[in-house]
Amino acid sequence: MDTSQTMPVLVTGGAGYIGSHAVLALRDAGRPVAVLDDLSTGFAFAVPDGVPLYRGDIADAALAEKVFAEQGMGNGRGAIMHFAGSVVVPESVENPLKYYDNNTGRSRALIGAAVRAGVPHIIFSSTAATYGIPENSPVREDDPKAPINPYGWSKLMTERMLADAATAHGFNFCALRYFNVAGADPHGRSGQSTAGATHLIKVACEAATGERGHVGVFGTDYPTPDGTGVRDYIHVSDLAAAHVLALDALIDEPTRSLTMNCGYGRGFSVKEVLDAVDRVAQATIERRYEPRRPGDPPSLVSDPSRIRATLPWTPRYDDLDTIVAHALAWEEKLAGIRRNA
Repeated sequence: MDTSQTMPVLVTGGAGYIGSHAVLALRDAGRPVAVLDDLSTGFAFAVPDGVPLYRGDIADAALAEKVFAEQGMGNGRGAIMHFAGSVVVPESVENPLKYYDNNTGRSRALIGAAVRAGVPHIIFSSTAATYGIPENSPVREDDPKAPINPYGWSKLMTERMLADAATAHGFNFCALRYFNVAGADPHGRSGQSTAGATHLIKVACEAATGERGHVGVFGTDYPTPDGTGVRDYIHVSDLAAAHVLALDALIDEPTRSLTMNCGYGRGFSVKEVLDAVDRVAQATIERRYEPRRPGDPPSLVSDPSRIRATLPWTPRYDDLDTIVAHALAWEEKLAGIRRNA
């Protein structure tokens, strides 16, 4: 029987922001890992030396079969960490079919390939957007799911597919509902590199390094303490660590599936985040106040009780200034690369 140390892991979207950090966490833990990514938003440089990179579509059944065979997956061996997909909420409102294709349709194809091969474990990159505008704050996993944008619906549909397929076909899964992921690898090995990213801390750090002229603040009339949106920010390396521990939990109890929030349980407003970037960068970012964006809830804060009770997960970077400092260091590294290119 595979142990967590010998279980081969395929990371889809492993050349992207969160996926690349999961690859680092697996490598640091001595786990065998490979990456499948079409590089539409990911970067080959984000995949560490020695990690096999398969470039292609997760919906390509022949490619999936080849990857599983070459990595020793199937017939009760192996795990998939599934990060590949589209993640921009406003874009999902403008182009919903792209999101139902990338996030739902292609996930269905990947799950089908895993079932045919007999891959026993899947960890899915889900989202707090499945809750929509929560009735309760902090929000718990069993609170109502009522997405207010196609991005959230596309992820919730995949959660449902996983649950139904796991019951029918005998694998287990873990759906991790992320809150706002930010920061970068503390050792500078990876970070958020996507051009045109919309994540607040990424955008603010670009402004702090001169890559942007200002930061847009979308909405100042929300029912929050300072009128701007409130979010629960989680450091990407803490999130990656949770994935490794979730894999251990699936291996240890192969008949159990899990759905868990990934957040710290504390929210910060847009203004508080921008103040933190000013503080860490020792500069003042220009702020431009604009109308609300479609699909944005006023506040989204996790109740992390379940993940803390289920996994031996102890976040190492639960501090807003630390998250900002790591994100800023990565942005400065990217700026240096661009200057020397």
